[in-house]
Amino acid sequence: MTLPSLHRLHIWLAWLVGVPLLLWTVSGLWMVARPLDEVRGAHLKAEPPALTLSTPPVFPALPTDHGDPQSVRLEQQWDGPVWIAVFDHGHEMRAAAADRRWLPKVAEGDARRIANRWYKPDVAIVSAQHYPANAPPLDLRRERPSWGITFADGACVYIDADTASLLAIRSNQWRVFDFMWGLHIMDLETRENSSHPILIVFAAIAAFSVLVGLLMLPKTLRRRKQRNRLREQRPPHPR
Repeated sequence: MTLPSLHRLHIWLAWLVGVPLLLWTVSGLWMVARPLDEVRGAHLKAEPPALTLSTPPVFPALPTDHGDPQSVRLEQQWDGPVWIAVFDHGHEMRAAAADRRWLPKVAEGDARRIANRWYKPDVAIVSAQHYPANAPPLDLRRERPSWGITFADGACVYIDADTASLLAIRSNQWRVFDFMWGLHIMDLETRENSSHPILIVFAAIAAFSVLVGLLMLPKTLRRRKQRNRLREQRPPHPR
């Protein structure tokens, strides 16, 4: 293929992938410029007291209407250590480790109080919303029943509605990062699908455009050398 043909092909490919390349570059630059711990809200998260038990922990007897759990764990929460039992289909329950008493699901008032303990900035709570496991908010993207506690600065603390565990802290910075990630993978709806036809096609075109540019480079350099050589061989212009 001749150099003019490669040049025209390169221009058309550049028109096709120019906007995606700009979006990939800008979104990637923004994401790598932000410390990941800061995006995840590590600086906004308070820590509960260290786990301490006066006696060896004993897992409590399960209610009669429950089978054996798939797994159990001991977790330190603001009200003290609790047992978390995980059953089939993602169902979870909690029991106080101190008196081995099974605890009810988290009510809105408790969710507000727990979120306020987890969130370090001294900001007022403005709303609370319950989300079922099969309809989690985009911010959370975890199939767990939850309470979303929104603060006046826009941050939202998600508390597990079954176990009172902290699921996530989502700040405005995290939302911008998440939006940039959606741009980067060209999936603004779920922001999770990084292998879809649109992204694959544009990435392939961009790669092919780079290949065409690399093929043009030696031909362009040879042509430039020929022009310089001819210019040197020309007689000087009479003055």
